[in-house]
Amino acid sequence: MAQKSMPQRMCVGCREMKNKRELIRVVRNPEGQLLLDGNGKLPGRGAYLCPNEECLAKAVKSKALERALKVKISQEILEDIKERL
Repeated sequence: MAQKSMPQRMCVGCREMKNKRELIRVVRNPEGQLLLDGNGKLPGRGAYLCPNEECLAKAVKSKALERALKVKISQEILEDIKERL
């Protein structure tokens, strides 16, 4: 039986392709809230980040996270994401 391939996603911080399970998904749900999606099933627009602060810092500095989610991200939400990494 053929081995099932693991889906690949790109981190918005370091721009490296990695296995989907290695990354953290940040989601903007239909109500406009930003959430961390633990199992990758929440509805809404998502962006993937490596689970480290360097990638989060790069994504914030280049505004890649804001572009990917198409929303302005407040400092409180960024601190919340940083705590959960």
